[in-house]
Amino acid sequence: MNVDLFAGVSVTDFASALPWYERLLGAPPAFFPHDTEAVWEVAEHRYLYIVQKPEHAGHATHTLFVEDLETIVGGIAARGLTPDQQETYGDGVRKITYRDADGNEIAFGGQAGGSPPV
Repeated sequence: MNVDLFAGVSVTDFASALPWYERLLGAPPAFFPHDTEAVWEVAEHRYLYIVQKPEHAGHATHTLFVEDLETIVGGIAARGLTPDQQETYGDGVRKITYRDADGNEIAFGGQAGGSPPV
């Protein structure tokens, strides 16, 4: 089965959220479906998007499990963002959580010394 995944994040103010997500994800959006929606391709056939929907803002919780967590987190820090929370689980998995101005949680996780599960 071929599937494209689109994970949505509702924001209160698209214009102010856009630069924050560009810093978090390290790139401009791949495309803009309309004036208040931006889409990033975070991996092949896997997309994260923000859309202005103030009535739903602040409730997203997404985790991207990556192969090289330290490089991702280092790049985000170099772009001026700091995590709100850092966790290490008993099996060595780490989770680094960032929150946008609305309180949406975007986290990056990684297996210590290994690759993400498939």
